[in-house]
Amino acid sequence: MDKKLDNQKICFIICYNQEVYLEECLVYLQNLHVPDGFSTDLLTISDAPSITQGYQTAMNESDAKYKIYMHQDVFILYPYFLDSLIQIFQLYSRIGMIGMVGTPTFSSDYIMWSSQLVGSHYKDYYYNGKGVTPCDYRTYRYELNHGLSMMDVIDGFLMATAYDIPWRTDLLDGWHFYDVSQSFEFRKRGLKIAVPGQNCPWCLHDDGVAASLWDYNKYRKICMEEYPLSLLPPGSH
Repeated sequence: MDKKLDNQKICFIICYNQEVYLEECLVYLQNLHVPDGFSTDLLTISDAPSITQGYQTAMNESDAKYKIYMHQDVFILYPYFLDSLIQIFQLYSRIGMIGMVGTPTFSSDYIMWSSQLVGSHYKDYYYNGKGVTPCDYRTYRYELNHGLSMMDVIDGFLMATAYDIPWRTDLLDGWHFYDVSQSFEFRKRGLKIAVPGQNCPWCLHDDGVAASLWDYNKYRKICMEEYPLSLLPPGSH
């Protein structure tokens, strides 16, 4: 039997391998305003065999309706972040997942960085199509939209959900393309994915340039086979 979810609870779920990052991340979480009537919970997973396994384990343990899956190096800057998420989810029942950055037209090469990106976040660098370039914080926006933009796929540094959709632990046993996979899994079920307009970035993603791309192409090919673009609604790609 499915567990009963608490509609007034928000759970932060973080896979981590560096205590320093986690400690700083939690400082920002403690400073967030919690919507009236809501409570928050925290699940941290260390040394997970894969990010899908870590997230699935936490999802099974949490009874919160609203779950925020995030990297250890994501720092939420906007104090009313939770208020905004809950308002969106409650106003639009078919929005199943919210991200801070995404693409409304997913590229046929399945590489998000080569797609048109929408949303905002502070980070140390960006990918300019040819290589990595230091980020000028005065030009941090991919695109400034007011309201909500519907996405094909969102970036996995922060993924907030209102529904429990299983993570594909059978498909992805590493650290790449879990965000692409989960975006398609939500879309397959008729749920929408949104990125809110942000006059100033709601998050800082301090991921540096040392992220490992080991097996990146392996998982890209897996997703290309498992999730053909034909699964997306006509005209969305």
